[in-house]
Amino acid sequence: MTKFTCAVAALALLPTAVFAQEDAESDIDIEIVVTASGFEQPIDESGNAITLITRDKLEQKQVAILSDIFREIPSISVASNGGTGQVSSAFIRGGNSSQTLVLIDGVRINDPSSPNGAVNFGNLLLGNIDRVEVLRGPNSVIWGSQAIGGVIALTTAKPTALFEGRASVEYGSLDTVNVNGNVAGNSGILSGSIGGGYYRSNGISARAGGTEADGFENFSGNGKLAIALSNTASIDLRGFYTRGNVEFDDPFAANLDSFPETRNEQFVGYVGVNADFLQGRFRNRLAYTRTDIDRFGEEPGGVTFNDNRLVGTIDRFEYHGSLDLSDNLATLAFGGEYEETTARSFFPLIDTAPSQADYNVASLFGQLILRPFAGLTLTGGLRHDDYSSFGGQTTFGGNAAYSLNGGNTVFRATYAEGFRAPTLTESAPIFFGNAALKPETNRNFDVGLEHNLLDRAVTARATYFNRRSNNQITFSFTTFQSENVERVKAEGLEFELAIRPTDNFTISGFYALVDAKNRSAGAQFGNRLARRPVDSASLSADWESDSGFSLGATINVVGDSFDDNGNSQRLDGFILGSVRAAYTLSEKLEAFGRIENAFDSDYQTASGFSTQGRAGYVGLRTKF
Repeated sequence: MTKFTCAVAALALLPTAVFAQEDAESDIDIEIVVTASGFEQPIDESGNAITLITRDKLEQKQVAILSDIFREIPSISVASNGGTGQVSSAFIRGGNSSQTLVLIDGVRINDPSSPNGAVNFGNLLLGNIDRVEVLRGPNSVIWGSQAIGGVIALTTAKPTALFEGRASVEYGSLDTVNVNGNVAGNSGILSGSIGGGYYRSNGISARAGGTEADGFENFSGNGKLAIALSNTASIDLRGFYTRGNVEFDDPFAANLDSFPETRNEQFVGYVGVNADFLQGRFRNRLAYTRTDIDRFGEEPGGVTFNDNRLVGTIDRFEYHGSLDLSDNLATLAFGGEYEETTARSFFPLIDTAPSQADYNVASLFGQLILRPFAGLTLTGGLRHDDYSSFGGQTTFGGNAAYSLNGGNTVFRATYAEGFRAPTLTESAPIFFGNAALKPETNRNFDVGLEHNLLDRAVTARATYFNRRSNNQITFSFTTFQSENVERVKAEGLEFELAIRPTDNFTISGFYALVDAKNRSAGAQFGNRLARRPVDSASLSADWESDSGFSLGATINVVGDSFDDNGNSQRLDGFILGSVRAAYTLSEKLEAFGRIENAFDSDYQTASGFSTQGRAGYVGLRTKF
């Protein structure tokens, strides 16, 4: 803890971050979010802790991989099995990575064929992503089972003008190439966008001590089309495709340099109809979504468990409605959903034919948003899920937001129940799952205060959260199966601060304390959960001159953690620094560059796996 304390002192003890939720660049700017209710809603109306990161901020920070931006959001830690493209987990407020629901353009991308239904954050690229929205804490009423710990919603570019486009190219360390482009247009009746990206890097050895680099290559494409049938009805089509090849090192092989490779293909599609009635007060959305994930693994030189094919599909039908009542004094959000999930695997070493299992779930939910007087918003809702394999479960959630003095002071409070059914790969015997697993449940509450002063030149936030979980599902490397941990408790504090001395200079930072422990009777009572550091902090400064030159720097500090639930293998804390610069060459062209891990820190977020040292990148981007 000494290293961490000294590092925080070196950051001048700034307790915080604003980097998102910036309701503040203008007194009249209103940040709109969708993770709170499923429909667009001003962020000040929600009691949830939500961070919103816009395209401008992503470009300013020069972030290429989604997991990298988590370092600037309180209470999110990342553990990676190597460099870019390798398996990476994200833990929100001490919860499991499998407890986070991830969506791209409203479609779920959690992988039902993975060991726990979690998303691999190490290969999620941000090239054509316009917004990243992160809700910290459960929101199962709106989003269902996997939103027991948090929700991450990614939104690709959408048209805002008759015709517009952007493109970027970047080159850097490890022969890394990152190219992205997107064009969009809006004719009134038709509006849409289409884009694509390519990323390649020679990479580093995934296992620490290895000498053979494990590379990563990825192609992606995205598209949207909206057809206005009338002023109040439209058809909405969306699609996102990615195909990546990643080399890795077998963590169980005696040789540090093994040669397995995985090809990942993922497609998500959305077909929806939107219709508004009652002068726009009654909004309706009916949609079908498809998630299709196909992974091929192979290892030259012999038949191993790395030779496999894993397939996961999610077919989902949903209706969501939203009705404004009594001159906007109340809004009723409600809906119904039906989802079929299938997982299939084939391991030539042990299978003569593919193994397959599936389940379905039908859900109903309702949420009432009340605005009894100016500044106060009260939200409460219920959800019932009926699983073909685990029966029914009802969850409740509610929150309050009270905005004083024109929004300069905002009080927030949330109580939410969460429920997560075991995935097919966790529980189905055909996948060597544990048929005795029980569903996870938790109860969470948090309270927070936000205050803006000096005409919003200073924004400060403080939040306390407390979550108690029962039967949390954790993978055991002793039994090589998922097991229930009877009781887990996570509580913590989040402090955020942003200071804007001038319009073109911002200092922001956060400090987060996350205490996640096993509270089950037995030998591990009181142990910290694996790979969850108690302390983390970040400090950023960004400045832009009137001549078009910008300069920024970030320092991230992460405290010690343990790599195992027995708390016998310590992971030392670390400090990461980065610097970035950009220069406007013309009205439509900008040059940029950055240095990551500027201190060349040697650290690990997962024992036995490498992390990248100092690296530099330069690039050009254009908008037209």
